[in-house]
Amino acid sequence: MSPTTEDIASQWWRPGEEHLIGDTLEFPNADGRLRLINTGEPINTAGHPFFEPIGENGRACVTCHQPADAMSLSAKTARERWDATGGKDPLFAAIDGSNCPSLPQGERASHSLLLDKGLFRIGRPWPPKAADGSVIEPEFDLEVVSDPTGCNLDPEYGLLSDNPTVSVFRRPRPVANMKYMLSLPHGVTPHEYFLYNDKSLLPKDPETGEFVSVQLMSDGRLPTLRGQATDAGFAHLEMLAALTPEDLRQIEEFESAIYVAQGFSNQAGELEGPGTPPGLGPEALRDGHPGELGNNPVNRVFGTFDMWLNPAGEGDVEPTPQDEFRASVARGANVFFDKRFFIQNVGVYNDKGLGNPFKRSCASGCHNTVLTGMDLAPGFMDLGLNNWPWNRREDLPLFKATCHDDAVPQSYLGRVIYTHDPGRALVTGKCRDIGASMTQQMRGLAARAPYFMAGEADTLREMVDFYDRRFNIGYTDQEKQDLINFMSVL
Repeated sequence: MSPTTEDIASQWWRPGEEHLIGDTLEFPNADGRLRLINTGEPINTAGHPFFEPIGENGRACVTCHQPADAMSLSAKTARERWDATGGKDPLFAAIDGSNCPSLPQGERASHSLLLDKGLFRIGRPWPPKAADGSVIEPEFDLEVVSDPTGCNLDPEYGLLSDNPTVSVFRRPRPVANMKYMLSLPHGVTPHEYFLYNDKSLLPKDPETGEFVSVQLMSDGRLPTLRGQATDAGFAHLEMLAALTPEDLRQIEEFESAIYVAQGFSNQAGELEGPGTPPGLGPEALRDGHPGELGNNPVNRVFGTFDMWLNPAGEGDVEPTPQDEFRASVARGANVFFDKRFFIQNVGVYNDKGLGNPFKRSCASGCHNTVLTGMDLAPGFMDLGLNNWPWNRREDLPLFKATCHDDAVPQSYLGRVIYTHDPGRALVTGKCRDIGASMTQQMRGLAARAPYFMAGEADTLREMVDFYDRRFNIGYTDQEKQDLINFMSVL
């Protein structure tokens, strides 16, 4: 299926700009086209609270959740907006689109983390505060070791300011495929419902009292779409007044109705329809059942790719480049599903009684949720991306966390931890949570580089290389390329 010119929407959607979202939109990217499906009523974005500039800084929700970027925001898009507007787009609002609001805002260097890595500043209160505003007594002391952005030592925005704040830098998570983000895991029988997860760690919806997922945010601090929208409105849009119940209803309804995934591959062709793997394209997400955990090889996370495994050439007929690329994708899927390796020293994962090391594949370990490839709630873990010695970065702040003697220590790093982002611990105040963050869905990857919470991997190859180093997997060059090709079509 080739889209018409009208089907391919413009790449950048400005706040307040009019667009019509019907059943389907497609957006080109380097690997093909992202497809967005709307299962609700057609939407005219003019006047809709997700798309209107409702804050003091001229932003709308869509500013940081662009349809062309799989409802996230790529670093490439940020650089294009800087070049197109001379850095004057609301995207670069001082509050979080710069490395610190106190920096000179017209200079590129002041926005380097957003431009180079797609990161926004996230200011968290210190000590942490509970949902009701009460102070949580932390189990660790926090000090700044290095502060390349200047914000954590800033007299107005830093840890010693009148409103003590920890500034960390994170990628915006995709606001799409929400029925999977909001569902709790279940198995074939009720006894399997929380086979790998502890329900007691989950928060409850303040309106319904029901246990809810914590997949919406990297640190899991806001469990509902309405809570997330309200918080983002004040923190990132700098709203002067709260969203109305009708605003929140429209935002929640829109976010719940859309599904995004790569829909067309430049090398594999159409990703939905006869002869294609059943888990590809947003149509599979629209029609799938949420909350299912993969059980390889019976219930593969993204379904079977066997129909692509063998190039179609027979006799003297050579396989086409498309045949060969599809075969590579299928091999990559099998590596993802079946190649087992030892997962070791992952905080808030190996210490759950699973064993250390724990031998699993990508899909049977941390990316087990059918059709999305995340780990359902609680889903927190410290891969080492935030903490030394696994990952060291010069562009991010570095903190020293010293855990109290009576605290349960971080399982594999002890009581003195050097971290670029304390992660979940900035919500709970617990030593054992330092560096832990929530796994993310794997759809629309081709549209939203860089990858990981703090953008450590600029490319899919760098993502694969990190895992290969971290767990000493020993991927061959062919396996790495096959994995990259597989992830490019998700």
